[in-house]
Amino acid sequence: MDREFLIDLFADFGPVAIRKMFSGHGISADGVNFALSLRAGLFFRADEVTIPDYQAEGSKPFQYSTRAKTVVVNSYWELPARLFDDSAELAQWARAALAAAQRAKVKKRPKGKKAAAKRAAAKKAVARKRPAKKAAKKPLRRVGKAKRAHR
Repeated sequence: MDREFLIDLFADFGPVAIRKMFSGHGISADGVNFALSLRAGLFFRADEVTIPDYQAEGSKPFQYSTRAKTVVVNSYWELPARLFDDSAELAQWARAALAAAQRAKVKKRPKGKKAAAKRAAAKKAVARKRPAKKAAKKPLRRVGKAKRAHR
C-alpha cells in the first residue's frame, strides 16, 4: 500500500500522519501510532477491549519469523478485508485502534524527573544489599641489598 492509498483509505477517519517504518508505513493520529501498513497487510493496534472484535472477524495478530522462531505481536491485529470497501466502518475501527493505542500509552512507565529519581533510588537500594568489594592488596616491593644499606 502506498502513501496516497493510505491517505484516501483514512479520509473518513480524519487526518493521519504516515511515515516509513520497517518494510511499510506507520500510521498515527494526534502523535500516537495506531496502525501499521506492511507487506503482510494493514494492522491496527488492539488490546483486551478490542481483540474480541478481531477474533470474531477471523483476523489474526501480526507475526513475523526469525531464524529461530515465529514471533506473534498480539498488540497489532490484521484489519478484516471487508473493511477496505466500507470507509465509514473502517473509520470506526480506526478510532477504536487509536483508543487502544492511547490506553497502552497510559500504561507505560512514566517518564520524567520523579520516575528517574525512583529508578535511581531503587538502584541504590540494590547496591546497598550487595556485599562490598574487598580492596585489592598491593604486592610488597622487594628492596635490594644496596638500597637497604642506604636506609
